[in-house]
Amino acid sequence: MARESFLSFSPPALSEAEVQAVMAVVKEGLWLSSGPKTKEFEQAFQKRVNAPAALALNSCTAGLHLAMAVHGVGEGDEMITTPLTFCATANVVEHLGGTTRLADIDRETLLIDPKEIERAITKKTKVITPVHYAGQPCDMDTINALAAKHGVKVVEDAAHCMPSKIGAKWVGDTENLATFSFYATKNITSGEGGMLTGSKALVDQARVLALHGLSRDAWNRFSKGASWKYDVVEPGYKYNLPDMASALGLAQLNRLDELYSARMAVVRLYENAFKDSKYLKLVRTRPDVQSSHHLFVILLNLDSLNIDRDQFIVELGERNIGSSVHYLPVHMLTYYAKKYGWTPESFPNAHWAFQRMVSLPLSSKMTTADAEDVVEAVDDICKKFAR
Repeated sequence: MARESFLSFSPPALSEAEVQAVMAVVKEGLWLSSGPKTKEFEQAFQKRVNAPAALALNSCTAGLHLAMAVHGVGEGDEMITTPLTFCATANVVEHLGGTTRLADIDRETLLIDPKEIERAITKKTKVITPVHYAGQPCDMDTINALAAKHGVKVVEDAAHCMPSKIGAKWVGDTENLATFSFYATKNITSGEGGMLTGSKALVDQARVLALHGLSRDAWNRFSKGASWKYDVVEPGYKYNLPDMASALGLAQLNRLDELYSARMAVVRLYENAFKDSKYLKLVRTRPDVQSSHHLFVILLNLDSLNIDRDQFIVELGERNIGSSVHYLPVHMLTYYAKKYGWTPESFPNAHWAFQRMVSLPLSSKMTTADAEDVVEAVDDICKKFAR
């Protein structure tokens, strides 16, 4: 039996604390753009993940772009990443005149395969960008060792990673530049926003580029006793995060443990319900990591069903269950397929996963009843269309 109301795929879990935090900035009316609240957000985030330094930005994409720029990516340089990521991971390299190279994924974890990275490395490789897909960290020991062996840099796409760990260390507790997202569907949100973490020297370089290449940021120029004088040391961008967004993000960060606990209750319910299903497969979690479980992805066993993935999603919608697909692989996007001559089969594991994957609703706002409705809908579809 279908739900009476539609269950959205990933609504934000907001409380009165977020409302009051944003209203305090508005009522004070002194710093609507980047100011003291943004500094506070940076410091709190840096402390939370034990990062060497942190820079608040208006998107994770901005962080990726700055990371590539700081590492000097330009014409003739290659960046290696996974095909199973949002287009932004590759787009930023294209903007800088670099070349995108892809390394296929592991079918069990859906993470970039280090063996494929090594095959893709050339003398032109400048950066490796592993994506911690769905919040599960990649095999960073192996990837960092590969980078050191070949003399290339590592930029971690950690858009899904609040909170994720490798062993006892948080993702972000590294000298590598890492980029986090606070988009509306993420585990914590500032509406739009991101954070760049990594070595202080690299983050300091990115900080200058993030605001037009100014020698000091606007807050410092307009604070009491500060000088209006500034210089532009290199042509930068407009990537700063305003205080209203930072206030929202900081309130969410303060609730992170509560939000993660609620999310994990849904994850455990899903795992227990689906672990023995012959109609679908769960993504394997690597040992000794904590996933943020930003996404809950199932892989359909198409040999056991009479419908494909797209029709499965239609059926979920008819039962008032929202869902999505993460992602249409980069090599199948028109721009990249045309530029590089890639076909769907160029990266067979990513193509295999794409044909089968469905992201089920997952949010800290979901109730047990919501999750049970999802399980009921999935089970009903599988039984109705079983071979």
